[in-house]
Amino acid sequence: MRHRRGVETGTPRQPWSRSERPVPRLVVRPLERFLQLEAGSASLLLAAAVVALVWANVAGQSYERFWTTSISLDLSALALEEDLRHVVNDLLMAVFFYVVALEVKRELLFGSLRDRRSALVPAGAALGTMVGGALAYLAVNLLADGDLRGWAIPIATDIAFAIGVLGLVGRRAPRELRAFLLALAVVDDLATIAVIAVFFTSDISLAWLGAAVALVAAILIAQRVGVRALLPYVLFAGALWLAVFESGVHGTIAGVVLGFVTPAAAFHSTREVGQAIGERLGEIMRPDADVSTGALLETSRLAEEAVSPLARMEERVHPWSAYVILPLFALANAGVPVSPDGIAEALSGPVGGGIALGLVVGAPVGGFVLAWSLVRFGPARLPDGLDWPAIGGVTPLKGIGFTIAIFISTLAFEEPALQEQSKLAILAGSVTAAAAGLALLHARRLFLRRRAVD
Repeated sequence: MRHRRGVETGTPRQPWSRSERPVPRLVVRPLERFLQLEAGSASLLLAAAVVALVWANVAGQSYERFWTTSISLDLSALALEEDLRHVVNDLLMAVFFYVVALEVKRELLFGSLRDRRSALVPAGAALGTMVGGALAYLAVNLLADGDLRGWAIPIATDIAFAIGVLGLVGRRAPRELRAFLLALAVVDDLATIAVIAVFFTSDISLAWLGAAVALVAAILIAQRVGVRALLPYVLFAGALWLAVFESGVHGTIAGVVLGFVTPAAAFHSTREVGQAIGERLGEIMRPDADVSTGALLETSRLAEEAVSPLARMEERVHPWSAYVILPLFALANAGVPVSPDGIAEALSGPVGGGIALGLVVGAPVGGFVLAWSLVRFGPARLPDGLDWPAIGGVTPLKGIGFTIAIFISTLAFEEPALQEQSKLAILAGSVTAAAAGLALLHARRLFLRRRAVD
């Protein structure tokens, strides 16, 4: 009697992507390893931005015609009509901010923001960069009688690009610097979310806002009574987004709320699950046992419920956010006509000049000064493994605004001309900030090497 390969030998059959065939071995697995790095998502994001720029400059009418294509949904009692760009900005970006909220909650409870004294340094750096960027923009526009509505554009950081640029430094930067930048980004994301909620919300509908509050209460009650199936929460999430969107609050805030109410504790302790699975392993491992599908499914369910919903949802949704939603956002919003004259004109105006100055000068200076002040005069403690030259080298990376800065520019300005000026200034400022960070970190490495020799 012939046995199927891998069944009687006790070795499970590998899926195609894990086999030793040429395509999985030479293409699929190396690509997966690359995408697991921050540089992978940053590279895809950059590629989408380049495609958008080329598309907008080669066939500008086609680019605008595509992204302004109208999509409507008529449910008799409720009618929605938005163009493709707003679908990306209002709906898909809610998923991105859901992942951001999950990361913020994880870091606050278990990560680098749990040690309050050490966390004060990246938190201070984040708030300092935001204040410095906003003040630089306001100063330029007040002096030049410009438009003050764009003050929040330089406060945002594109963490995918910032971490990707830091990855280019490699061993030239302390290993702890990545954790510092992640903690800084978490605080920055939280503060940016608050800015969007407070300053970019208008025409509040109390009825819809009340519906949103009722839906959040329903989600908490469902968690309390032990509803664990995913489908009810997906339906709640869709209804919550609709209620928030119709209330006048930006739809992305629904994602933030969902992230913060996602439970951070597992349903069962690992010890309880280990004991329960151990009792079933004897039955499963017996060669003469007729193992039921139910036993295998129950074992799988127990193992899954030993991981918190927060960790599971972050693991499942993060790839969609990093590799689909953010590149789509860049493709939909980064397409602006680019020319030397256009960039010069944008940077010479108060709006573009304020954005660029805020990203390149205001943000890093403000972040470094506030972080240093908290350590020098306050209760903060410099994180282990870091020094001030390293922090001085990483704070310019906070000026890489890109996708989130572009997102805020679409909220701040309704005029297409101002949006284009903002995007050009964001692109120029982000590239300059990245180059400045790389140069400073490289200079730190040379300085330390020379001091070691002396």
